[in-house]
Amino acid sequence: MVGTWRRAGALVVSTVLGATLAGCGSDDSGADAGTLTVLHHQPYESADPQRIYVGAQLAHFRRLVYRSLVAFPMSEDEVEASTPVPDLATDTGTSRRGGREWSFTLKDGVTWEDGSELTCEDVRYGTSRSFATDVITGGPTYMVNRLDVPRDRSGRPVYRGPYSGVGQRHFDRAVTCEDDTITFRFAEPWVDFPLAVAATMMVDPYRESEDQGARSQWRVFSNGPYRVEGGEWSRTEGATLVRNEEYDSATDSPEELRRALPDRIEMVVEASETAGELFNERLIEDAPADRRSITIARVGPAQLPRLTGDVARRYVRSPSPFTGFLVPNTERLDDVAVRRALALATDTEGWVTALGGERVAEPSENLVNPSIPGWTELDAFSGSNSGDPETARDMLRRAGVRTPVPLKVAYLGGPTTDKAMAALKAGWDAAGFETTLDPLGATYYDVISRRDDEYDLTWAGWAADWPTMAAVLPPLFDSRPNFSPGSCGQNFGCYQSEEFETLVDRALAATDVEEQTRILQEANEVLARDVAYIPLEVSTTSWVHGSEVTGFTVTAASNHFPEIGLIGVED
Repeated sequence: MVGTWRRAGALVVSTVLGATLAGCGSDDSGADAGTLTVLHHQPYESADPQRIYVGAQLAHFRRLVYRSLVAFPMSEDEVEASTPVPDLATDTGTSRRGGREWSFTLKDGVTWEDGSELTCEDVRYGTSRSFATDVITGGPTYMVNRLDVPRDRSGRPVYRGPYSGVGQRHFDRAVTCEDDTITFRFAEPWVDFPLAVAATMMVDPYRESEDQGARSQWRVFSNGPYRVEGGEWSRTEGATLVRNEEYDSATDSPEELRRALPDRIEMVVEASETAGELFNERLIEDAPADRRSITIARVGPAQLPRLTGDVARRYVRSPSPFTGFLVPNTERLDDVAVRRALALATDTEGWVTALGGERVAEPSENLVNPSIPGWTELDAFSGSNSGDPETARDMLRRAGVRTPVPLKVAYLGGPTTDKAMAALKAGWDAAGFETTLDPLGATYYDVISRRDDEYDLTWAGWAADWPTMAAVLPPLFDSRPNFSPGSCGQNFGCYQSEEFETLVDRALAATDVEEQTRILQEANEVLARDVAYIPLEVSTTSWVHGSEVTGFTVTAASNHFPEIGLIGVED
């Protein structure tokens, strides 16, 4: 998941900024009994399961209106919350052929909101939709890339999705239904497939008769405990969720996956540059109309000092799955000695202090987030977090590098990041670099993906789509899926290493997750040795909620957003 606060692949900029609302309660005295209000400071991208790919939206839709074969439980224990349990399926899947084949059997009695039975064919049809890349846009493409479907000369699957029917017979061999059992066949082993299913919505069921193709982007046909009133989600306004009368909790695991406590949920979207800040201001003030409200906007650094007294009892701080890091352009900074000196001079403590201190982030010595199994401290980055410009300058001198070394740096601009980058620039310049900072705007990732960009160093953020190292290192540093004539893709430093990619191939061919992790730890040591990245920080998030909200917590299963499956309101 590239970007600042986004699940896998696509980008959404994290901000605590956004706009006020006129009021979310029934009147000035407070909110409706049994109603939870959720304040969103960013517009939704979609309500279509195969297109949903943003952290908070994945967390909310999965708990409220959509179910999948397996899901992550609502545990506050990091390991439990990252271990799939059955949801629509009777178990967490059966693997054959060394991880090239996975089968799941559906539970009996699960229905859609109209009372019709949810079937194996619904899961199969939902999976097929991702192949219609001209119609279903914005979601994860893992199934498109990994199912055992032949490819044409351009490398594109010959199956074009259910709307055209082109290549249908190939998909029909790759994904099959036998009674209530669905089987997926992959071209290569996919040993962590259940984790990918639990983390994304790419194989969620979809009723073919309800599908309107591109026009289905905002339609919601529920199989969860709530349904959308009127059936349509508004990108810019949100939706009202009410009880789904056809949902049977006996087919579910409410205590593990979704308690569905509020009688009604008002999803309110108000997107602007100040909405998030003002939402949190209202929750800190705790006026009657906001006491049964939460927001997906994190508390900003300027508001953190106010989380004291009574407000402190309504404040939750949690780790984030995101890691911030720097990426040297290995084609421009082709001397590894220069990259090592750059890493040595990087003042990560100064960076974190400028971001807002320990309430906002902690220095990192690995691109892999500590929540991911296989995380270790890397010797290459385990020196002083305050940087060592003097030793870095000496390293450049001994390598025969002429100083000052020009260093043009791209990053996502803003008042806080401007200050944080200035702290890094001071250390780099003291080490013998001549640093030029170039803050960029909303099209940031499009710019730094270009092969011909002008930057020697770029900032990036990443969170794994699911909790394995395979969802971190290969997507970022394997040149083969990333490189094209004009772009380095998500491999922002255009890094290419036969040694690293050989290890990736071995890891992805592994027959169990433990073996895969061990090989990728070795691959990460190669990246660190080559200084393919420089770790900066692991983010920390802060949340505040209204005083009549109950069960407020944040879990790894909710992508470290408020765990809406546990949240209720006082009677």
